[in-house]
Amino acid sequence: MQLSGQHPKRNDLTPEIERLFESRRARHYIAAADRYLEIIGYTEHGLRHCSIVSRTAYSILKELGYPEEKASIAAAAGYLHDIGNMLGRKQHHKTGALLAKEILEETGFGLEATTRIMTAIVIHEESEGAIPDEVSAALLIADKSDVHRSRVRNPSMVKEDIHDRVNFAATESDLSVSPEEKLITLSLVIDTRISPVIEYFEIFLSRMTACRQAARVLGTEFHLLINNTRMA
Repeated sequence: MQLSGQHPKRNDLTPEIERLFESRRARHYIAAADRYLEIIGYTEHGLRHCSIVSRTAYSILKELGYPEEKASIAAAAGYLHDIGNMLGRKQHHKTGALLAKEILEETGFGLEATTRIMTAIVIHEESEGAIPDEVSAALLIADKSDVHRSRVRNPSMVKEDIHDRVNFAATESDLSVSPEEKLITLSLVIDTRISPVIEYFEIFLSRMTACRQAARVLGTEFHLLINNTRMA
């Protein structure tokens, strides 16, 4: 089952999630975080990225049969996971969790849901190691799977920066879940005229290792396909 474009249906949204998606504070923090990353030359981390990660985290859990409540919590974590960048890139996952607490309480999330979301935001930075639950696992995979040329702000700079180059070379990116096979697959089409496949692994190897760990928490395997060839 391909996840591209799937999202929580409007009539499926819990009141808390609906208020979160309508929150002026949440949107402002997302925009402020993205402005800072633009200044320091990072790829897009704004509303586009946060919305995609939110939808994907939600869909991963729904496709694997998890209840709506848990999938919605993952959607909330995906939406807020990068807001800590408004206070600087270093430790953004930890500052982001603290900033999220304010928004989550404001929009009506209970203590347990807030705690799960804050934990997931911290864990989405793969260097944190252990993945404690399904919400954190879904967020991590959703975040790391958003590799696409639409995230590159200035295509003229791709020769200068390997992250821009690899993202710009990714012309297609699809995440799929097969509950029957217990398999999550990230399929990329990379234009090797722009970036050789080896450059992807230079910057994303630790992320793919984290995705495999997250998939195990979900009772699945993680596969990476690049140009129809399995890499992991």
